[in-house]
Amino acid sequence: MKIGLFIPCYVDQFYPKVGIATYELLQKLGCEVYFPMGQTCCGQPMANSGYEHLTKGCDANFIANFTGFDYIVCPSGSCVLHVKEHLHDQKLEVLATQLRNKVFELTEFITDILKIDSIEGNFPYRVGMHVSCHGQRGLKLSQMTELNAPFFSKPLQLLYNIKGLDLVSLSRKDECCGFGGTFCVTEEAVSVKMGLDRIKDHESHGVDYITGGDMSCLMHLEGILKRQKSTIKTIHIAEILNSLGN
Repeated sequence: MKIGLFIPCYVDQFYPKVGIATYELLQKLGCEVYFPMGQTCCGQPMANSGYEHLTKGCDANFIANFTGFDYIVCPSGSCVLHVKEHLHDQKLEVLATQLRNKVFELTEFITDILKIDSIEGNFPYRVGMHVSCHGQRGLKLSQMTELNAPFFSKPLQLLYNIKGLDLVSLSRKDECCGFGGTFCVTEEAVSVKMGLDRIKDHESHGVDYITGGDMSCLMHLEGILKRQKSTIKTIHIAEILNSLGN
């Protein structure tokens, strides 16, 4: 299975260890993984700010870099959702459609395509799971708590059987952290207040780590935690899953 590894620009620049963990994890799970060197931003920040018409270059570059793979895998639900809903090219629309159907968020790919429902390992810490809005409400990686429907969570499914990992049940399981991409810039005060509320829920449950599938959300929470001089750390789920085999 030939995989094109799609790494968000903020992960590439600020959290390269998340990209490395994703690469190594997919290899351990039996995938043939490639990292296209010419990839850049998928265009999500521009589109979220009302400038989707300026993302044509991003779309063309994405198509040029990720054509030819069986699947495209990314450790970011928000970037995956953007590509799934917005990747277009007037000259190569058939190809763009094919790529939109091939791109998957990491935990979605592991559970739905590789058909792996649990990973054995050891992570002896108390962990809170932050559910990102794009992953939950856009990609349907987990059930929304306001719906009267059976619960499921693809990320949690991969963490349940981890030896030593104490996965807490938060009071507000799917509350937004306030990051929201460019929202945290244009509405800084509201964004920070939402982040503080999110962290308070984790703090009240005594977690050692906050994990999640979107490093952008974790980056927002990490900044607030550091300013508070909190001992709580953030860690991407790929890092937890990859550390298990070491």
